[in-house]
Amino acid sequence: MKRRGKVHVFDDYHPKKTALVVIDMQGTFCDEGAPAEVASSRGIVPNLNALTPKLRELGVPVMWVLHANSNFKGESDWDMFYNYFVSGDIRARTIEANSPENQAVYSGLDTGPEDMVIVKNRYSALIPGSSSLERVLRSLGIDSILIAGTKTNICCESTARDAMMMDFRVTMLEDCCAALSDDEHRAALENIVQQFGNVMTSDEVVKRLQQNA
Repeated sequence: MKRRGKVHVFDDYHPKKTALVVIDMQGTFCDEGAPAEVASSRGIVPNLNALTPKLRELGVPVMWVLHANSNFKGESDWDMFYNYFVSGDIRARTIEANSPENQAVYSGLDTGPEDMVIVKNRYSALIPGSSSLERVLRSLGIDSILIAGTKTNICCESTARDAMMMDFRVTMLEDCCAALSDDEHRAALENIVQQFGNVMTSDEVVKRLQQNA
């Protein structure tokens, strides 16, 4: 407030210029017992299922960004992560779980035929070489992205930070993101609201979009 004079840096939301980007809501992170399970990710499924039909009705694209890493004989295309940040049996299980052929939107989520699926291979979907997300957004004339998914403080925050630095207007949907703990979730949202964009509920954003529909 002292620096900006207001809590939300963006007040207007236009359906034709906005997209929902849902990060990593797939079996590797959402399934019970999965090697990289984020149990709380299943808790945001009802919120996402309530949100996406409203956005589709407004003409807002829904984009499911899934993580995958190709591998050859047990060696991944992201050795820095798998060799140093994952160990033992969990490493092998995670490499297998993240194989491109195993990726699909989590079964509990309602998808639409007009939705897009984009595959990324790093935390951020917007660093060079990670995915086609930037090209898709630019080609659709999108300048504002709503970020949801898991984990709030890793892939969601990484994508949000890069998006702002690439001149996209970023909004994190606090009730549609999930982390391993409430503290991690809140800390990530604090980072975003301080320097990178808005933090709002899905209902708050929908109301603003409806005003400009």
